[in-house]
Amino acid sequence: MGRRAITAMGAVSGAALAAMGLAAGALAQSVPDPDATAQGDVALTIYNNNLALVQDARQLAIAQGKSRVEFPDVSAQIQAETLSFAAADTTIIEQNFDYDLLTPTKLMEKAVGQTVTLLRTNPATGIETRERAKVLSVVGGTVLQIGDRIEVLRDDGLPVRVIFDRVPPNLRARPTLSVNLDSTRAGTRPVNLRYLTNGLGWSADYVALYNEAGGTIDMQGWVTLTNSTGTTFHNADTVLVAGNPNAGGGPRGFGQRGMTRAGTEAAARERLGDFYLYPISGRTTVANAQTKQVSFLDVQAVPATKIYSRSVYWQQNDEQPQNVQSRIAFSSSKNQGLGDALPAGTVRFYQRDSQGTPQFIGENQIGHTPMGSELSLVTGDAFDITVKAEVEKRETITSEEWEKTARYRVTDGEQSRTITIERPKTYYRTVMRYTLTNAKAQPVEVQLTQTGLNRSWWADDFRITSEDIKGEQLNYDQRLYKVAIPAEGERVIRVTYETRY
Repeated sequence: MGRRAITAMGAVSGAALAAMGLAAGALAQSVPDPDATAQGDVALTIYNNNLALVQDARQLAIAQGKSRVEFPDVSAQIQAETLSFAAADTTIIEQNFDYDLLTPTKLMEKAVGQTVTLLRTNPATGIETRERAKVLSVVGGTVLQIGDRIEVLRDDGLPVRVIFDRVPPNLRARPTLSVNLDSTRAGTRPVNLRYLTNGLGWSADYVALYNEAGGTIDMQGWVTLTNSTGTTFHNADTVLVAGNPNAGGGPRGFGQRGMTRAGTEAAARERLGDFYLYPISGRTTVANAQTKQVSFLDVQAVPATKIYSRSVYWQQNDEQPQNVQSRIAFSSSKNQGLGDALPAGTVRFYQRDSQGTPQFIGENQIGHTPMGSELSLVTGDAFDITVKAEVEKRETITSEEWEKTARYRVTDGEQSRTITIERPKTYYRTVMRYTLTNAKAQPVEVQLTQTGLNRSWWADDFRITSEDIKGEQLNYDQRLYKVAIPAEGERVIRVTYETRY
C-alpha cells in the first residue's frame, strides 16, 4: 500500500481506531505515551460548581512576525472566550479551538462523500480482499457505494476493516488550541495560558463514626475531585475553592441543609474574597475520567447527640402512627466541635455493632457551613418510636369566649399593628391530640414541633389556652414540645388552640 492510511476495525459503531502507518508491524511504535504531555507548569483552581481556572506556563519558540502556534493538551471543555494569552513582545491576531477528537465515529463522519478502502478477510481461508467504496451516509448506520451497488456496513463481528487515506485536517488526537501570533522578535520565551473550563469539580464527603454510649462522633473529611474535561492535567498545583462564585447560573451548593444555627467563628483557613481555600498538599496529577479523594479533616471525640423529632402540620389528622426521624446533632465550633468551616457535601454516619464492626446507619447533605454552626442531620426513621397526630375536637366559639382568652395570645415580640381591613368574625377552638409510643427498652425524648400556626395577616392572633406540657415558641409559626416517653410505653398529650382559622 503506497499511501499513508488510517484503519478502523469492524463497523464504526463499536470499532476501535487500529493504526496509522504503512504496516501492521509498525503499530506498536505509533501508540502514544499516556504520560506524555505538552503542558508546562500547571496550576488548577477548582470550584464546587463544575468550573475550574487552568493556568499553564509553557516555554515556546516563537518566530518573528506572524506565525501560527498550537497548544495541545488543553481542556476539551475550555471556555474559549475566557482565554488569556501572555508572551513578551507578542500579540494575538486570532485563536481557534479544535475540539473534534480523532475517533472511529468522527473519522467516518468526516469521510462522507469521500472514498475509503474496505479490507475483508475470509474467515474460512484467511484470504484478504480490498474494495474501494464511497461513503454516502452515516445516519443510523454506514451506507457505502461499491461500484454499481449500495451496501450497508454491518456491525456483525465479521473481520472487516475500513482504511482511510488520511486524517481530516480538523480532527485532533488531543484537544488543541491554535493561536495566530505577531511577534516583534524570534526566540524561546515563557508563554502563559489562562482559561476557565467546565468538567472539573469537587465536593466534600464526610465519614462520621457515631458512639452512642459516649455521645461523640469521629469524623473524617474527604475532598472528592472529578475530571471529565477530556484532558489529564499533569503534576498540577491544585487548590479547591469552597463557595459559590457567580458563573452563568451553574449549579450551586446544597443550600443550608441541616444547619439549625449559623456559626460566627472565623476558620483558620486562607480566604479568597468571600470563599475559603482548601489546597491539596503537594503536586498531583488529575487524570481524565478519574475520581480522586484527598483528606482535609480528621477529628475525634466530637460531642454529638441523638435526637428523635417529628413535625406536625396544622390540623394534621394521621390515619396511622408515623415513625419519628432519627437525627444526630453536633457543632462545627472550635471548642467542643469540629473546629473548621465545612464545604458542602454528604455526611455518612456509621455505628459499631455488638461485634465492634462499623455499620452504615444513614447519610445526609450539608451546605457550606461556617465554623461555629450547630447541625442536626436526619439519618433515617426510628423503627420503634412513633407519633400519631389527630384533631380530637374542633368547634366554633363566640366572640365573648374569644375575648376571655386574650391573655393566652402568642405574639412575635413586635408591637401590635392596626389593620383597618375587616377580619373574619368566626373563631375556632381546636384540640390536638398527640399519641407517642416507644418500643425501646430505654426511655426516650421526642422533639415534637407543631407547625402552620402563622396563617397570614388576618389570622396573626392565635392563642394556646391549654397544653399538657409547656411548649417553647420557636418562632411565630412553630411551637416545640419535648416529650419524655417511658421505656416500652406510651404518652398522650393534648394542646388546645383558639384561632381565627
